Amino acid sequence: MTALESVLLKFLWTLLVLLFLICESAPCAELKQVSKPNVLFIAIDDLACTLGCYGDQVAKTPNIDRLAATGVCFQRAYNQLPLCNPTRASLLTGLRPDQIKVYDLDRHFREEIPDVITLPQAFQQAGYYVARVGKIFHYNVPASIGTNGLDDPPSWMCVVNPKGRDTAEEELVFNTEPHKKISAALSWLAAEGNDDEQTDGMIATEAIQIMNTNKSSPFFLAVGFFRPHTPYIAPKKYFDLYSNANLQIPYAPLDDREDIPIAAFAHNCSEPHYGLEKDILIKATQAYYACVSFVDAQVGRLLDALDHFKLTDNTIVVLWSDHGYHLGDHLGVWQKRTLFEQSARAPLIIRAPDKAGNGQVCRRVVEFIDMYPSLTSLAKVDSPSGLPGRDLSPLLADPLMPWDGYAVTQVLRPADARLPQPVMGCSIRDRRWRYTEWAEGEAGVELYDHHADPMEFHNLAADPDPRNSAVIERLRKALHERASGKIPLTPFQPKRL
Repeated sequence: MTALESVLLKFLWTLLVLLFLICESAPCAELKQVSKPNVLFIAIDDLACTLGCYGDQVAKTPNIDRLAATGVCFQRAYNQLPLCNPTRASLLTGLRPDQIKVYDLDRHFREEIPDVITLPQAFQQAGYYVARVGKIFHYNVPASIGTNGLDDPPSWMCVVNPKGRDTAEEELVFNTEPHKKISAALSWLAAEGNDDEQTDGMIATEAIQIMNTNKSSPFFLAVGFFRPHTPYIAPKKYFDLYSNANLQIPYAPLDDREDIPIAAFAHNCSEPHYGLEKDILIKATQAYYACVSFVDAQVGRLLDALDHFKLTDNTIVVLWSDHGYHLGDHLGVWQKRTLFEQSARAPLIIRAPDKAGNGQVCRRVVEFIDMYPSLTSLAKVDSPSGLPGRDLSPLLADPLMPWDGYAVTQVLRPADARLPQPVMGCSIRDRRWRYTEWAEGEAGVELYDHHADPMEFHNLAADPDPRNSAVIERLRKALHERASGKIPLTPFQPKRL
């Protein structure tokens, strides 16, 4: 063999070895990419803790209960501002409302912080396919169904905006207060037809198609359902699940409102029960629960699709509602916009693969701003520095571990006949107490002991007991440490009657 032939032979052997190594490493690279966990991010509009897994004895929610039984159900999760646009903007930026200056339904968070990296953007930057179906950022409901609403285009690579027969049949909706839009009034329709004709049914169908198309690569799929937001529209079969004879208006003592500041009650619900008769209120309650069961069925379809596509073991599932919801509490409060427990608290369930806490209940106090750092941590995705939320991963491993949790919720009251100028209310919740102050205390203060008074009937701030004063001072300090940067307000001047 000549020297030249020897060199050529060595070259060929080297080339063969390199080709072999490349071929062997390709499946590993593919496996490494696929092993990134998917995220199924489910948002439900205006859903209270009216779920079986939260102890509701009326609700028929087998699918969300199934998710809770295989994940961690956070029993004390609190939103940052109980109104659709502010709470969604806060959760998706990981920032408090005072940082993004969003307190109402019209302002976009990028007006204040144009370069913020949202949660879906963080997953985009990590190489995920990021898509949205339905309502994730704010929409006016039902007017904006089928549009992008007040969306954030940089957050998504794909958006789908279904529009079902519920929008075409709005003239059939029963409105208890015809002088109001159906979006603001107690209004409902037991619809004809099937689930997949309704917007939320179409949302589930589109989301399942995206799962199927992208099942071989990591995805962040945000699925936002519109119900049970008013108008309460669901196929008739879900209304039939609930008998009006088994429904009732929440109890409250007749003097419940006497020790509560005026600002505590939302301007759009100043009259108890909107002045409606009990039989109408019971029908509205039935319609609300019907929508909860309707959306539960769509959640079940998503969970079944994960199983069908063999994605369950590699998908983080998070289900949340943007805020809680009143169904007649406190002698006639409906919907949201309060700092009471029913509005500030909302469902949050997280199921992460191979976490020891799956199947357990967590009663530690957590906040919605905790979701951003938690999901990026679980997926090993970089997140912006300085986020105020906490990583909940330790609680997913051990829901009973010690956790010094506080939750801050706030709401801005516009000036009206009751209030001479805008008033900011801020509330802090720990494992036992809720402390609330309006206009930094100038427009009223509230303190509730959840060990003795879980429905918040007795405002202990009106009690001169020095033990209450000590609790107030401790929580006031904690509140002001966590809720810095409140909007400047002129000193409150009580309205003279």
